[in-house]
Amino acid sequence: MPDTATTPFSVSPSTVRDNNRYVRIGTRYRPQRVDQNYDAIVIGSGIGGLTTAALLSQQGYRVVVLEQHYTAGGFTHAYANGGYEWDVGVHYIGDVGHPRAALRRLFDQITEGRLKWAPMDACYDRIWIGEQSYDLVAGRQEFKASLLQHFPQEGKVLDRYLELLDQVNRAMPLYTTSRLLPDLISRAWSPLQKQLLPKFLFQTTAQVLDTLTDNPQLKAVLAGQWGDYGLPPQQSSFLMHATVARHYLRGAFYPVGGASRIAASILPTIQQGGGDVFTYADVAEILVRRGKALGVRMADGKEIFADRIISNAGFQVTMEQLLDDQARKQADYAHRRQQVETSMSHQCLYIGLNATDDQLELPKTNYWLYPSADYEGDTARFLENPEAELPLVYISFPSRKDPDWPNRHPGKSTIEIVAPAPYQWFSQWQDKPWGKRGADYEALKAQWSERLLAHLYRHFPQTRPHVDFHELSTPLSTRYFCRYQHGEIYGLNHTPQRFQTRWLGPRTPIRNLYLTGQDALTGGVGGALIGGVFAAAAVTGGLKAARIMKPLVA
Repeated sequence: MPDTATTPFSVSPSTVRDNNRYVRIGTRYRPQRVDQNYDAIVIGSGIGGLTTAALLSQQGYRVVVLEQHYTAGGFTHAYANGGYEWDVGVHYIGDVGHPRAALRRLFDQITEGRLKWAPMDACYDRIWIGEQSYDLVAGRQEFKASLLQHFPQEGKVLDRYLELLDQVNRAMPLYTTSRLLPDLISRAWSPLQKQLLPKFLFQTTAQVLDTLTDNPQLKAVLAGQWGDYGLPPQQSSFLMHATVARHYLRGAFYPVGGASRIAASILPTIQQGGGDVFTYADVAEILVRRGKALGVRMADGKEIFADRIISNAGFQVTMEQLLDDQARKQADYAHRRQQVETSMSHQCLYIGLNATDDQLELPKTNYWLYPSADYEGDTARFLENPEAELPLVYISFPSRKDPDWPNRHPGKSTIEIVAPAPYQWFSQWQDKPWGKRGADYEALKAQWSERLLAHLYRHFPQTRPHVDFHELSTPLSTRYFCRYQHGEIYGLNHTPQRFQTRWLGPRTPIRNLYLTGQDALTGGVGGALIGGVFAAAAVTGGLKAARIMKPLVA
């Protein structure tokens, strides 16, 4: 969220929309509003935390969700300013178009059918490499046919690629099994699991694509969604790439009413179970006594106790910021931290236009802009020199994707532009107050804004006279609102090593302390959602866990 985000409300109902513009979801925290009769505490209200809370509520648990931000939703919340509204992380979702699709079943369960979805264009992603574009189109045969227009001799390669995506999908239940097992059983199961799983599951995306073709352009197109998980193909796990690529094969969708509808639709499920979702609820510490988590201490000193503590704050934030030294030692954090690394940080330009999507002829297709097929080289040059060409620019059109947008914001439209931005380029202002980081910081943001706008005007010149508002968020915004210390947006990096760490999952070495969200399984909204399911299953166990997992296997 940008540093100039609108001042939060002083009121505290569960969901508020002011003049059809600003959405705040959750009840504002006050110590007197919190009681001590909760069965579980969830720290953080991202999609993983809300999913775990909703599923536990449906199993009879009374859950409180504590969110330090002024609105619930994490990266699924909406940001509003200047009379416009944008998503901050829900750019598109796959696997929700059919009622029997796994993610659709999960969303329907936790929202009890309150959340609706709108399809994007059949071409959900357009990959630009230099001056040439390639369309990724919904449907297996359509996907293949679109790419055959550019690579007519590569039909067998594309067939093999799609089969590899299917193999990863079939292997995922076996892979994820160990994430629900107690530690001792997991240790025994892990060697057998590795023998049963395909070897390419733990190779890099580049290594797997190299076995399919020598055509660098085709490999670049197939890996052209790498921004969805934050690592170019020579570094990313093929497991993660395949999960994302297959996720969209049946098309991409957007929540009707905008990103904020996700949290707003889940909230009643938690409340109907007797639970609460509090905003401005800053957790300072997880209380651990004799190796067991038993509650939290708020920033104001209030202590809240429950038998189960679930953190959606991420692995590193949970361990480094919320546990004391003794608890970190018990969790073997120093050793485990060496086995994982943080993901990329980013900048996002939020743009408001004083014309409609129809008037501007904006698409429901995401644009991925790359200067060349040399993703690794372009990225390395950019990281060494900020004046170098941006290695990736992503353009999204949230107002166009939402059929309810004209009802809320007539005569307007919105665009977002996302690009990499190393945290160290902004770190000199990290100790400055939010919204008051000074003229130099604002000047730097203005420079980056102009660079990003240039990419928009190159592909959509008709937008230039209609840009009415724009504001840039930086990695410092992510650090401030989400507590990620280096502004990372995908939690832990999705490298092959990450997916070979046996211990990374919803369980922790501290009794009654669990992780949910993207670090419990994989990144992205879908990955964090399923991570929330696994966390709820780990908390409950037995028949309740089986009921919770049912939507994934039905």
